[in-house]
Amino acid sequence: MLYLHDVWVNWFEGEENSYNICHFHEWRRDDTIELLDQVPLLLVDSLLFHYIENDLSDLPQELMNDVYQKAYSRKNHERVQLEYCFVVTDGNGILAVDTIGYNIPIRKSRLIPRQEQLVYDMIEQHEPINYQFEGGVGEKEHHILSPDPASMYGLTRKERQLKQLLFMALDQLHSSNNAAEIRYWYTEWAPEQYQEIQVMDFNDVWNRLFEEVKRGWSEKHENLCENLIKGQPFFEKLWELEHGPKVN
Repeated sequence: MLYLHDVWVNWFEGEENSYNICHFHEWRRDDTIELLDQVPLLLVDSLLFHYIENDLSDLPQELMNDVYQKAYSRKNHERVQLEYCFVVTDGNGILAVDTIGYNIPIRKSRLIPRQEQLVYDMIEQHEPINYQFEGGVGEKEHHILSPDPASMYGLTRKERQLKQLLFMALDQLHSSNNAAEIRYWYTEWAPEQYQEIQVMDFNDVWNRLFEEVKRGWSEKHENLCENLIKGQPFFEKLWELEHGPKVN
C-alpha cells in the first residue's frame, strides 16, 4: 500500500458537494489546519472518487478494511491512530477523508499543491483498485438546500457561502406560503416588473424569483440576502461569519 507522510489537511465536515471542500488557495487563516503523520493513498476509478467527493453514503467495506487503523495524526507531538482515514484519487481529483469511526466520509479535505504533485508522481505506475460499491448510478438530485454545482460555478468561497445562506432564507420564505410576502421580495429583486408581479400567484412568483436568483452572484444578490435575513439571529450569525457584523 502507498503512504503519504506529513500531510496538512483542512477538514470540511458533513459536505456532500465538492464545491464546499475548499482548495488550498481558499483556505483561511482562521481555518483549523491539522497534520496527518501518515495516511494511506488509494487510486480508484473516477466513479468511486466522484461518489466519495459528492456524497455522504456508505464507503465500500473492502476499502474500509484496507485503510483500517493505518493512518496517524500528529497532535502536540503525539502520534494518534485514526480508525478510517485515507487519501483517495482517480488521477485527476485528490481528497483526504476521515470517517471519524463511521462508514461514511464525514470529514473531507483538499491537499496543498506540493502534496498533490507528490500524489500524481506516486500513482503514475499504478492501476486503480476496483472496489465494489452500490451507488454512483444515475444523476444526483440537487435542491435549494443542496444546490446544483452549476449555480456555484465561478464563485469565491465567500460568495458560495452567502449564496447558500440566501437559498436557506428563500427556502424559509417558500415554506411560509405567503403570496403577499413573496410578491414583496420579488418586487425588491425586480422592481421594473411590479405591475406584472401583483397579478401572479404564489408559485409563479416563487419559481421566477428562484430561477433568476440561481444565476451567478452580484451586489443585487447580496442586498437581497442581507434584507431577507434581517431580524433572524441564526441567519445573521452566518452572514457575520462571511461578512463581519451587520451595520443596521
